[in-house]
Amino acid sequence: MSNIPPTPSGLRGAVDLSSLVDRAQRPAQQQTPGAGPTGAAVPGTEGGAALTVPSLVIDVTDASFQDVLELSTVVPVIVDIWAEWCGPCKQLSPVLEQLTAEYDGRLVLAKVDADTNPQLVQAFQAQSIPTVAAVIGGRPLGLFVGALPEAQVRDVFEQVLQAAEQNGVTGRVAVDGAAAPDETAEQGEPEPEPLPPHHQAAYDAIEQGDYATAIQEYRTAIAQDPHDQMAVAGLAQVSLLDRLAGRTADEIRAAAGNGPDDVAAQLAVADLDISGGHVEDAFGRLLDLVPTVFGEDREALRVRLVEYFELIGAEDPRVVAARRRLANALY
Repeated sequence: MSNIPPTPSGLRGAVDLSSLVDRAQRPAQQQTPGAGPTGAAVPGTEGGAALTVPSLVIDVTDASFQDVLELSTVVPVIVDIWAEWCGPCKQLSPVLEQLTAEYDGRLVLAKVDADTNPQLVQAFQAQSIPTVAAVIGGRPLGLFVGALPEAQVRDVFEQVLQAAEQNGVTGRVAVDGAAAPDETAEQGEPEPEPLPPHHQAAYDAIEQGDYATAIQEYRTAIAQDPHDQMAVAGLAQVSLLDRLAGRTADEIRAAAGNGPDDVAAQLAVADLDISGGHVEDAFGRLLDLVPTVFGEDREALRVRLVEYFELIGAEDPRVVAARRRLANALY
């Protein structure tokens, strides 16, 4: 991706979902607008809302993903690959759910638990989480990795809808059994659980692009509770965004290529790899350097790797292997 941090202009190409499809899908360009996967028209999807779904936010599994492929011929489906232990996921998921509700049936959000759905994790090439993708007309499209501010996520949604329109996917769905407008007004939306004060302040700062303030808020939260893993992961995420802000991928990679022994340059390109989801590349680059340097340079590599471990998640097998290799190199 050319932009840093990942933005809609860095939409990645299609990935292979063939292992999850039970039958061949017709190419999107051969389908008619509002057509289902077999080419049958879906009633009311051209400007109407006759197609109903249980919810605009659905949980899907390896076994049920066929339903997502079929639904994606009516509306684009956003895929959120997350895990319960993932701090950035807990920041991003409410944003995705809120925006999905705002688009009022023009798209659907499918949530995939990375811990229990290995086929989907592999199919979407989710090297770190959260990973967000889309499925349009049965075809997947990678979107971004990591927790982005609401404004950037909204921009991604807009581009997904534009891509869907170009592929003839312009339907709309309604929630089955949704309350009438006056009944909904009376009941009101359930209030989301508020974030802890310093987490909220950090999130607000990220929305403003003020990464320095967000970093300070997370550090304060950690000082008050060293076991606040959500703050630790949030600090790692926003620190990554702060380091990459204002630099292009080309200049970062050029500096790393010209200075293979330049620790600062290699740290920067490792950040770039992490931001693009290339976790093993980032780990390998820094772990290869650790035995060759000493003093402050070695400590800088150790600190950055530990930060990545927090960002990716301690239970990730790549983190487990990298942590073991780091320990062997240091001791």
